[in-house]
Amino acid sequence: MKTKKRTLLLIACLVWAIAGFNILRIGVECYPHYVSMLNLTLSVVVFAVFQFLIFGPLVRKHTTRIHAYLEPRQFFLKFFDVPSFIIMAVMMSGGIYLRYSGLVPERFIAVFYTGLGAALLLAGVLFGRNYIHAVRTARAAEHD
Repeated sequence: MKTKKRTLLLIACLVWAIAGFNILRIGVECYPHYVSMLNLTLSVVVFAVFQFLIFGPLVRKHTTRIHAYLEPRQFFLKFFDVPSFIIMAVMMSGGIYLRYSGLVPERFIAVFYTGLGAALLLAGVLFGRNYIHAVRTARAAEHD
């Protein structure tokens, strides 16, 4: 199924926002027993590392790649490239394994998942912002 290029940004928005919300929810649900200034600071550090070093650049990279497609309609899974799908699968599998294996304490889940989930959710919001910008740009071009 093919879709407009800008719709790929909306799909990315929804995928990242849903994943981010779910991971953030897991972290927040674990947090009540571990609230401290140190843990809150560590969650902010996790958020900053993922947002500024990984997800922020990823949003820019994929938005640029999507806009660069020559054909106006693309296969709906092209919101990501193959390496990104592999990275997502590895991260999801690793996260599920860590949670259910008991290898890491619940405190780690609370701190790490809260920071990671917030960064993922923000990536979804940024893809959404880029989608809205693409829609407005297309509408402005139609009126010219």
